[in-house]
Amino acid sequence: MNSTEGKELLDFAVQLAQEAGELTSRYFKQSIAAERKADRSFVTIADREAEQMIRARIEAAFPDDGILGEEEGEKESRSGRRWIIDPIDGTFSFVHGVPLYAVLLALEIDSEPVIGVVNLPELTELVFAARGLGCFLNGKPAKVSSRDSLDESLLLCTDFGTCAAHGFGVASERLQQRVEARRTWGDAYGHILVATGRAEIMLDPIMNVWDCAPLLPILEEAGGTFTDWHGAKTIRGNNAISTNGMLFEEVMAIIQSC
Repeated sequence: MNSTEGKELLDFAVQLAQEAGELTSRYFKQSIAAERKADRSFVTIADREAEQMIRARIEAAFPDDGILGEEEGEKESRSGRRWIIDPIDGTFSFVHGVPLYAVLLALEIDSEPVIGVVNLPELTELVFAARGLGCFLNGKPAKVSSRDSLDESLLLCTDFGTCAAHGFGVASERLQQRVEARRTWGDAYGHILVATGRAEIMLDPIMNVWDCAPLLPILEEAGGTFTDWHGAKTIRGNNAISTNGMLFEEVMAIIQSC
């Protein structure tokens, strides 16, 4: 992907995420039905309509590209490119009227995530990145923080209790003991806070590929790291950790000692 192609694809992805955010906003804080999926997570008409809109736009513009969406499954790629969609990340927040939900969109080329967009429509924050082009918050360059000491750092997690349920309880407790502060500003928002320099570490003990796909290019283009709990750079690890890069080795040393 050259820079011209990357910019065109990024602009396309940003436009889609903005339109999907506008769609979800029309339903936010409205009285809409929320169903439970097999994994007990919520799904709403806003999730379905946002994904359908994104898929239709991608299929019209790039008919040979693959698409993987949380709500409507996968269309195989004939081009080597695959778009990955999470129409509402943080549906629990969405249905409870909490504005920390996001529209997630990513593009893989030959199985490598190269573009990521996270739109937090109720916070009016749009974060996007493409390989070699940098990371941006509302159009301005975004970078991770430069803090290099755990005892001055902010640690985030969607739910620290879930870490124990998935085998990361001891590591989570040790990290909490080492940092200055800990908060549960979770889901994609927590990772975005790391990418934009407002937190240093974000823990997620359980993740899907559509949760991870946009975050890897965003964190790396911002100067940070996005890995699984073993330290591997991947969107398929079923869990994730974001750091500002400066603290990555120390965080992984604590995790691996547990």
